[in-house]
Amino acid sequence: MNPSTGYFDLQVNGYAGVDFNQDDLTADGLHVACELMASHGVAGILATIITEHVETMCRRLANLVRLREQDELARRLIVGLHIEGPFINETDGYRGAHPADAVRPADEEAMRRLLNAGGGLTRLVTLAPERDAGFRVTQMLAKQGIVVSAGHTDASLDDLRGAIDAGLGMFTHVGNGCPMKMHRHDNIIQRALSMHERLWLCFIADGAHVPFVALGNYLRAAGIERAIVVTDAIAAAGLGPGRYKLGRWDMVIGEDMVARAPDLSHLVGSACPMPQATARLRDQLHLDAETISKLTEVNPRKAVGVAVTSSPRSLDRW
Repeated sequence: MNPSTGYFDLQVNGYAGVDFNQDDLTADGLHVACELMASHGVAGILATIITEHVETMCRRLANLVRLREQDELARRLIVGLHIEGPFINETDGYRGAHPADAVRPADEEAMRRLLNAGGGLTRLVTLAPERDAGFRVTQMLAKQGIVVSAGHTDASLDDLRGAIDAGLGMFTHVGNGCPMKMHRHDNIIQRALSMHERLWLCFIADGAHVPFVALGNYLRAAGIERAIVVTDAIAAAGLGPGRYKLGRWDMVIGEDMVARAPDLSHLVGSACPMPQATARLRDQLHLDAETISKLTEVNPRKAVGVAVTSSPRSLDRW
């Protein structure tokens, strides 16, 4: 049964010390991650598998599907899968933490293999429109009712418009998955915001991925009715500082709970769980309960076609 109340997070790579992007993921580990998420008010997620070689991604997707079937809580909480990559922009900065040797242009046969491994649970795929020749993979996914999101991309306006016409419906973590230094006006953030009437725009609200002064501007430009907050949570989410993994990355999370690459060149997912993100939306941006509920509960469900019956939760609980 699809969850209908509580946080709904479209991008969760791991939680409670458990990384979904490891070959040694176990049923016990998956249950622990789901148990802590549920205690934090999370009612549903899309478990996210990130870029690796296609055979590795298929193996991890199939294992996650198998483990989910063994656990009632996991079946209830993991509403679907989010495949992020490997069809993204390979350029440094846009690629982010995704391994360069596994990034590749979009390919229909490779996409079919990933979908088959996902056992019919895939609800969201993030790709770079400029790496999807003729937008063929986008069209293929859209015809199956799978939401296609632009991410880790430097798509031109023409690319975005063409992809939207082919079925693109979302943009993954706007303001991230792009270089620190870009053209100050003609850049992918501005292009994404300009498409706010045609795309769901997702944002990470930990204050590190996007400073709150910028996030407030982005939300005003996007409009609350088309905006979504995700955590992009990694294994460190819900725990304190320490050593964690995300795919190939070994990370040390400091007292600031910001996940950075070992060389500190860029951020690697987020360690901020949804209750902390919502508290910061309230305290830093002064958003009210109804607005926060739209960003974290109502809009993400609408975007991926999950029933919406939730009502705003009390701000006193954050």
